[in-house]
Amino acid sequence: MAKRLIPTLNRVLIEKIIPPSKTNTGILLPEKTTKLNSGKVVAVGPGARDKDGKTIPVSVKEGETVLLPEYGGTEVKLGEKEYHLYRDEDILGTLHD
Repeated sequence: MAKRLIPTLNRVLIEKIIPPSKTNTGILLPEKTTKLNSGKVVAVGPGARDKDGKTIPVSVKEGETVLLPEYGGTEVKLGEKEYHLYRDEDILGTLHD
């Protein structure tokens, strides 16, 4: 369903990663220790244009895990899933293993 939505300009469609609330053995984790605003990039727009009309590409790619600001973005519900649209410059960074 998310593949139908192609962001415009320098916008990025993100599916937020919800951390587990308990371990595999059933131990409940405190809410504060699992909170990290991160998400997976689902789709990216072509990029913004500068004053000369040249396209400035988006800095992230589909499939990357990114760090998100605590507030911001536009919530979009497609089917049963919730996604968020952010501008490229609002994304704080990429997360790597």
